[in-house]
Amino acid sequence: MEERKALIVVDVQPTFCEGGELGVDGGDAVAGRIAAFVRAHRGDYAYLATTQDWHIEPGGHWSDQPDFVDTWPVHGKAGTPNAELHPAIKALGIAHHFKKGQYAAAYSGFEGIEDNTDAIQTLAEVDAGLEAGHTLANALAAADITQVDVVGIAESHCVKETALDAHRLGYDVRVFTDLTVPVSAELGAAARREMADEGIDLVDSSRA
Repeated sequence: MEERKALIVVDVQPTFCEGGELGVDGGDAVAGRIAAFVRAHRGDYAYLATTQDWHIEPGGHWSDQPDFVDTWPVHGKAGTPNAELHPAIKALGIAHHFKKGQYAAAYSGFEGIEDNTDAIQTLAEVDAGLEAGHTLANALAAADITQVDVVGIAESHCVKETALDAHRLGYDVRVFTDLTVPVSAELGAAARREMADEGIDLVDSSRA
């Protein structure tokens, strides 16, 4: 089978970067490195997509007294500037966007629904069934993807869960360790162990 790769850019949003409601140290720098990688390697990918936390009323996922394990401060609030894509990622003009967590917690990009209202789809994409409202799993299958590369924020949470779900669906999965950042060093180490134990490749993007 011909190798067809997808790149999934997970939750690179101001809400998760410095100054955001759940800012991660190094988030802005990772956004810049991802943007540079996409510009250099875009032609290597048959499919590119972003994911976003897009919370409308996510129930107990938000809390005034968060434990930072299962409950969190308000973040990724739908329609706010900090829930939009990071400017460095938005400037890339990626066509496919999956918004997740509207009414519940959602860590994996595979829990999102495609929002393509701002994208102009090609006839081939429409014929392949890549229409707004599709899940990421449907989109990857329709695009005949064989390998999934995952980057974004945060490595310890949504990047990990997206990569694990892609692996469970049978894809060869790589996470580019220089194009992601964890909430903390300890949580990052734990996430890398969990992903490696499941057979996910953790590599530097220079090996792309």
